[in-house]
Amino acid sequence: MTKHLAASLQSKANGARASRPVAEKRVRDTAGQVKRLRVLDIGSETFGDDLQYVFGKNVAKARRDNKRITGTSDVAPKR
Repeated sequence: MTKHLAASLQSKANGARASRPVAEKRVRDTAGQVKRLRVLDIGSETFGDDLQYVFGKNVAKARRDNKRITGTSDVAPKR
């Protein structure tokens, strides 16, 4: 027997993410790997908030990568 669920496709957040003026693009680097590029609008009224959003995303990715490499999220890998 199957169970049918109905849900709204609208974001449950108050629309903050949907209206964020930070554009995300997927591009390839010189090695051919896909990278995510976040583009800020310098003329935006919310430039400071947008910059903080992008910085937070970059820090979160760096911590995930460090955890994958070293086992802990706040230590830089030794080279």
